[in-house]
Amino acid sequence: MKQRVLVMNGSRIVQNERDGQWYSDKVDKAGALKPGIYNLYLANRADKTATCSGVILHADKEHVYQQVGKNYVMHARSDFDKVPEIGSAKSISYDAQGKASVSAETVQLSRGRSR
Repeated sequence: MKQRVLVMNGSRIVQNERDGQWYSDKVDKAGALKPGIYNLYLANRADKTATCSGVILHADKEHVYQQVGKNYVMHARSDFDKVPEIGSAKSISYDAQGKASVSAETVQLSRGRSR
């Protein structure tokens, strides 16, 4: 089953594809999520040996979805003690027992072009 999140006009719409058509299953506030279409069905399983940093897009009964760069990562919800807030930027790493450790994503400072 394909699933995506559509963010527009301050709303976050969770949609599932059935018989070639997209159907809205849930609508709530977008919060800090940027407008766009997030195709969650393209998500890969999280690499438990690496740290994933990015915005939390969606959480359902089985998974927590995160955008890392332009890609999507899927974490098992059972690995979390408390699911991170949707729209928040988080860094997720795993301990030796496979439990997820969530921390606020550090801000990357870069030199921008000045005029």
